[in-house]
Amino acid sequence: MTLLIWTLIIAALLPYLAKGPVAHAMNKLGGYDNNHPRSQQAKLNGFGARALAAHQNAFESLIVFAAAILLAIATNNTGEIIQQLAITYVVARIAYNILYLVNIGTIRSLVWFVSLGCSLTIMVLSLP
Repeated sequence: MTLLIWTLIIAALLPYLAKGPVAHAMNKLGGYDNNHPRSQQAKLNGFGARALAAHQNAFESLIVFAAAILLAIATNNTGEIIQQLAITYVVARIAYNILYLVNIGTIRSLVWFVSLGCSLTIMVLSLP
């Protein structure tokens, strides 16, 4: 169970780590506007727009993964397969972010399906 908690902690940190490239892109756009960051983010294009999309998607994905991990823990389904799926999810989400930043769309989409598949499989395996 400890491994699952660690994967959840890492997954929870990923959206905040993904903010780094967004902040970098915003800084290049005339300096980081802390008073109106969303307005400035709407003006991002290219790398900056991809970084913002990856950052936002990290939060969206986290919701499903967190539910899956909490369901697994609550139903005491914390075996090796679920642990491997949790690790695969984290690796896939790191790869997803990198692929988004370097603009490799097709592989990025496949990796997205892997991460979603991991979360959904954890949920299914947690059924009684």
